[in-house]
Amino acid sequence: MEKFKNFISNHLDFKVYGVTWIAFLIALSIPPMLLYLPQRFGYENGLLESIQMVVLFVIAGLCLTAKTNKSFFRFCAIILTILMIREVNCGRTLFFKIPGTENSFYPWREIKYGYLVHPIYGCYMAIIGLFFIIKKHYITLWKMIKNTKLPVWNILLACVAMFMGAIAEKATNNNFIFEEGFELLFYVSLAGIVWLYSRNEKFMIEEN
Repeated sequence: MEKFKNFISNHLDFKVYGVTWIAFLIALSIPPMLLYLPQRFGYENGLLESIQMVVLFVIAGLCLTAKTNKSFFRFCAIILTILMIREVNCGRTLFFKIPGTENSFYPWREIKYGYLVHPIYGCYMAIIGLFFIIKKHYITLWKMIKNTKLPVWNILLACVAMFMGAIAEKATNNNFIFEEGFELLFYVSLAGIVWLYSRNEKFMIEEN
């Protein structure tokens, strides 16, 4: 029991920071959104997805202007491009809408050279993963985890958002607000984590 208490004391930070309150507000806003927002607000390129993209660009900005471990955070900005590309389905939801329909897009199999998109996207992710290993960014990541207290609430909210988002993706009732609301919560929680590790001296570690 004493070891468990020491672990909690030495490795977990339960303080609620300003960026944590923002994530809490998004979490609390999800039930009202489910009750009152029209489903079209959760459509592809709709209000919620547009806000998500803004948050992703904000996170990228935080990474590119980090006060320490600049190489690691620049790499994190590259990782964010994977999420940005995913948000627009590799461009499919931007350029291949089915005319006269709502929230419907041509599948890649019906688009010229569309069969190449997913392999190229997969290669892009593989290259980024290889870069992570070659540049030894995993060392910086481990130092952050090992040498600082983890921001519990932001991490917990991000995990809840991922779990609920996964449930929403498998649901058959097409509740777009449910899925996109929790996806927004994940991105906002992530933004808070990046803010703390790139701006707050309590979480910053020395350069490699």
